[in-house]
Order: sequence, then C-alpha cells, then structure tokens
Amino acid sequence: MAVWFLRLLSAWLFCSSATATELQLYTEENPPLNFSRDGQADGLSVAAVRELLRRTGDSGTIQMVPWARGYMRAQRSANVGLFITVRTPEREALFQWVGPLVSTTTSFYARSGSGLHIDSLDAARQVAAIGVPRDWYSQQVLEGEGFSNLYLASKPHGMLEMVLHGRIPLMVYEDQLLPSLMAELGASMVDLERHYSFMRTSSYIAFSLQTDTHLIQRWQAALDDMRNDGSLARLQKQWLPNVALPAPAEE
Repeated sequence: MAVWFLRLLSAWLFCSSATATELQLYTEENPPLNFSRDGQADGLSVAAVRELLRRTGDSGTIQMVPWARGYMRAQRSANVGLFITVRTPEREALFQWVGPLVSTTTSFYARSGSGLHIDSLDAARQVAAIGVPRDWYSQQVLEGEGFSNLYLASKPHGMLEMVLHGRIPLMVYEDQLLPSLMAELGASMVDLERHYSFMRTSSYIAFSLQTDTHLIQRWQAALDDMRNDGSLARLQKQWLPNVALPAPAEE
C-alpha cells in the first residue's frame, strides 16, 4: 500500500509540474487591494494572487501598469491575467473569471461644502464633470446609462486630487477603498461628502479568453480552497477589516 501511494504521489507531482503555466499578471495602483511599496507589488489581491500561484504550481510575473494598458493586454494573448477586475455584464464575454475576491459599493463623491445634492443618476447627469478612472467599470456603466459628462483620469489619485482642489465637482469610487486612497494623498474622509450609491459589484481575476480553461478551473479550485480553509478571510481581515467577504461565485 505504501509503495502504491508513493507511485501515485509521484505521478500527481509530475502531472502538476507538466501542467504548470507561466503567466503574465497585470495590476494597478489601487490601495489597499493592489499598490507599490518599495518597488514591490503589495495589497490584498496581490497577496491572494501570490498564494494562488503557490497552490497551483504556476509561475507568474506581477507587473504594475496603468489600468487601460493592462485591460487591453488582458484581451490579446494567452496566459494573461488582470486583477482585480470588477465583473459586469458589459465585460462578461471579454474574459474568463476567477473569484470573487472582494465586493464593494460605488458612490458619487464631492468635496465637502460643495453644495451639491446628488440623489439619483439624473441629478449626476447635470453636473459639469464627473471623474472616473479610464476604462474602469464605472466609466463603462455610466456611459451605458447615457452619461456624456465624464472626465477620464489615468489614475484614481489624479481624479481625487482634482475633486479635492475643486477642479471637477464630482467623482465616483468604491466606498470601501476610498479611505486608503485618501490616506495616500494625506487627506481625510472629512474632506469629502458621499452622495448617491449607484451599484454594488464583485471583483475577480480576469484571464484572457485565449488562456487554457483548465488553468481557470485550477485557479478557481485553489481560490475555493482558500475560502474554505480561512486563508481568504485572514487576508480580508488584514487589509479590509470592515468589509464582508464576498459570497462564492454561482455556478
């Protein structure tokens, strides 16, 4: 029995090694989920992706790039992933999905004392400009709702600075992530006022359609194991202690 088990284990290790894949993984500056610290990628989703690489036996390079660049590259080649990516109907057919990793709500924000009163999408359409990060889900959703007053920012940091300095009146961002972004800029949440919350979303690792479906299944199974053994909850508690862990993806 012991010899049989060792042979089975050896065969399993060989198969795992044979199916391991080299991945190119793109992410962006969006603390506390993913950001640069001393030249290295860090954050909740980065830690989760590194653990998934360890568990699956795949290898990969994590590269920080502007979101629009990573979004484009993740649609062009095999073995490319982009994280974390909000899963929306508009994006559903563009990627293969592993997740969810985190769930958030998205709201309109203005500088404190702005005098704005945004309580609906119709009210938001009336302002001069609304800051959104370029190619984020928020741009796609609001454009789908007919918004023509969007100011597209290459990074969330620049968008936030423009609102804080009164250069644009309004922006959209995830409620749960905004405090970390404000802290990076040395600002406080009292400097902003939250208005209308218009959607709740879940974020995933988005893999290119050309990536082998067996890899997607392997990564989803490893993420499910992280959820079941408490690893994902521990990461969530470390980086986003006041945010509930998202429910498992429906089959």
